Amino acid sequence: MRLTVPRLSRLPNPRPLLTQNSRRCYAFQASGGGPVFQVFNQRTKWLQKERAASNPKQSRQADYLKDEIATRVCERLLDIQRHFPRVLDLGANSCNIARALTNESPDPSDPSTPPLSNKISELVAAESSESLLYRDADQAFNSQLAMSRHVLADEETIPFDAGSFDMVLSSMSMHWVNDLPGVLAQINSVLKPDCPFIGAMLGGDTLFELRTSLQLAEQERKGGLSPHVSPLADVKDVGGLLQRVGFKMLTVDVEDIIVDYPDMFALMEDLQAMGESNAILGREMGPISRDVLVAGDAIYRQLHGNEDGTIPATFRIIHMIGWSEGADQPKPLPRGSGQVNLKDILETKKI
Repeated sequence: MRLTVPRLSRLPNPRPLLTQNSRRCYAFQASGGGPVFQVFNQRTKWLQKERAASNPKQSRQADYLKDEIATRVCERLLDIQRHFPRVLDLGANSCNIARALTNESPDPSDPSTPPLSNKISELVAAESSESLLYRDADQAFNSQLAMSRHVLADEETIPFDAGSFDMVLSSMSMHWVNDLPGVLAQINSVLKPDCPFIGAMLGGDTLFELRTSLQLAEQERKGGLSPHVSPLADVKDVGGLLQRVGFKMLTVDVEDIIVDYPDMFALMEDLQAMGESNAILGREMGPISRDVLVAGDAIYRQLHGNEDGTIPATFRIIHMIGWSEGADQPKPLPRGSGQVNLKDILETKKI
């Protein structure tokens, strides 16, 4: 499903920083664990978030993508007829989930639907960047639900007791995790039995237009390629990881959000203001040179540009839902217990 979100603003002073684009695959480890492949520098990511939050005006202007994805994550609650006494928002950023929960009329098909915050008694927003977490602590949505904030010491360690939450939500943070299998296992652990985890993260071919344009520009100007991009998980990996760590009744789907920008520099400016700049280990190679950026912008327009002169940027969102195991959950029938042959059904449907 491809959707277009209107471009809301362009921020001044372009800076040559880019974000993740390629694919990240995971090898499943045996129980007992093993070495974790380190991809991202967590301190660099923390500094990027702190820097973004230090300019609230620009940071809020660039929150359009995170707000949109948080809204779509929360819309999944419309299909769950249950009240949740205690909910964890893991990787809360600027509390985009909390803001989305307080939106009026969350169901487009039924304007009378009350805010989704009515389904939650307490929301715990957990984030490593204290400045970003408290950036909007004075906004009106804070008084519309019972919420507490918790500053995480480590993005990959969940410091809560086992079975302490009735639901875990996560939006736009898990694509920066090194040990994704470990974090998913911890999420499953802090959930009570038969409770959901609902998350969304960037994945797959996110920003493929930017990646290909910069690769071609660097090949042309430098005669080679440098690792300026960060890897992302693929939807097939995510489904397998959820199943591997014990989640049941899985739902994994993908959608594309396309945002139009006036040029490549405006895109990169907003990525910086979002706190979504490149954070891979080995960034000491330095920023991309100006001549490569100028060439990249020209190639971007030629290969991917819109007829009106703008350029599209595709953000591929992986949505996931998994339930912790519970005694009363529906379970598949034993293998071989079926009474109808699928082959016979398919043969009768032939035209």
